[in-house]
Amino acid sequence: MLISEIFHSLQGEGELTGVPSVFVRTSGCNLRCNWCDTPYASWNPEGRIMTVEEILTVVQSYPARHVVLTGGEPMLAKGIRELAAELKKLGYHITIETAATLAPDDIACDLASLSPKLKNSTPDARLDEAWRKKHEALRWQPEVVRHWLTHYGYQLKFVVSQTEDVNELETMLGQLALEIPRAKILLMPEGVTVEALRARAGWLGELCKQRGYRYASRLHVELYGNKRGT
Repeated sequence: MLISEIFHSLQGEGELTGVPSVFVRTSGCNLRCNWCDTPYASWNPEGRIMTVEEILTVVQSYPARHVVLTGGEPMLAKGIRELAAELKKLGYHITIETAATLAPDDIACDLASLSPKLKNSTPDARLDEAWRKKHEALRWQPEVVRHWLTHYGYQLKFVVSQTEDVNELETMLGQLALEIPRAKILLMPEGVTVEALRARAGWLGELCKQRGYRYASRLHVELYGNKRGT
């Protein structure tokens, strides 16, 4: 499969924030989020072809027992289910970071980190109209999201730019017709710099307090900045 990078760092987002983890970043994505912070794995996919055995060798060279399969969109990667199965056999905790546009199909996974995309993700004029229409048609797949939620341990992560985004995501969640604890819904400020994140942190934190959602920081940006391998 095409791998953008494999690195050892601290989980920067979600319920496992701060946990030492090995990140396996696949390259390739079926969406084109306007604010994407890993364009080298989505807008302009790059990397090298690696076998499952090669990936496992690199993963095992690090001491962490948590592995994060991320992207791009890892569920697109050929061999991702074989990789997850082998990691499970080796006793790793597996987090899959996905936009939840593709069904899991029984993939081995301990924590499904689902990040459905809001309207704020729609690409701008850098891409042609065909891509914008494709993104808009794919970004929210309620049946797929429902399948993940009912078969795996999960967290729901939304990138928020403005208050209206929260109203939008509440409408989306209502379409699922499931009882989802508010604490499993994480709201993360949009931004790839410390300054941008902090500019939204105040009002978003207050909104989380009011509505019972969990505020999600981006520890890796705080510690390392927005750069590869972190």
